[in-house]
Amino acid sequence: MALWHKKIGMMPWLWVSAVIIALDLYTKHLASSMLVYATPVKVLPVFNLTLLHNPGAAFSFLGDADGWQRWLFSGIAIVVSGFLIVWLKQLRNHQTWLAIALALILGGALGNLYDRLTLGYVVDFLHFHWNESYFPAFNIADSAITVGAGMLIIDAVFNKEEAK
Repeated sequence: MALWHKKIGMMPWLWVSAVIIALDLYTKHLASSMLVYATPVKVLPVFNLTLLHNPGAAFSFLGDADGWQRWLFSGIAIVVSGFLIVWLKQLRNHQTWLAIALALILGGALGNLYDRLTLGYVVDFLHFHWNESYFPAFNIADSAITVGAGMLIIDAVFNKEEAK
């Protein structure tokens, strides 16, 4: 049993990735079916639901390129996802915080990868603003990636023992 557990590491935390993927795809489906493209629906004074399509990366980086960026960002997501799975597999039982962080990033990466491969763009719909300053729209996958990355930073800063 111990040998079996060593081989899978913290792979059971992949359920977090599966939940993120399911929530991400479901909310993107709802947004795509219920919202009119680029037409904000005010939810709060600082928050709108606005359906947008992002063919680029974060903050629409390379969004106006000729389409090659779809395959570049898809390739990066596939490589990073493979790396995250290997990393998860090598974690020890006590590294739960790190396992959750990696699972969040993996789920977010795969959620956005699905969009890129099937649609050619990522569906965004969460749109915050302050007065007339609008922040880039995002989705559940982006949120999971951001939270997971923050958790990785916290782990790197506060878990000095493990880093050694």
